[in-house]
Amino acid sequence: MRRQAATGMIATLGLAAAALFDASPASAQASGCEQMQKLLQERQSIVAGLNASQKTKQKLTPQAACSTLGRLVNNGSAALKFATANQDWCQIPPAFIDNMKADNEKASTIRNRACNAVKQQADMMRKAQQAQRQQSNSPFGGSDSVTGGPMRVPQGAL
Repeated sequence: MRRQAATGMIATLGLAAAALFDASPASAQASGCEQMQKLLQERQSIVAGLNASQKTKQKLTPQAACSTLGRLVNNGSAALKFATANQDWCQIPPAFIDNMKADNEKASTIRNRACNAVKQQADMMRKAQQAQRQQSNSPFGGSDSVTGGPMRVPQGAL
């Protein structure tokens, strides 16, 4: 549910940004603000990919979410940097920058959760492989608590 709200917020911001910077290519190139338009178009394509996976009910793996959201956060940081530096020249409203900051912070929080899940998963795999190696190094080759192997000691009188 949180991912839906975050993705919806990101998509809304991307569409608002596209409408805000919908200038003709000639005027954008002449003004020097075309970089912002490129960043916002890249952002829209990333968000479209996230929305497409959500619509097809395809679950993102933590690795894919970490990677995709990492691209989104990097794009947002670059857009914020450009927008802040060129706010007056490109006539970028302060409200747009504030919304972009909030959106990027939310995306960053979600990305951090996904990347932490990837780290935890890798740690669990590493520990499982390490435990498996330790078991295979046992002279009895198993996990029985008495003998260390798959053979069990007979119970009762011998």
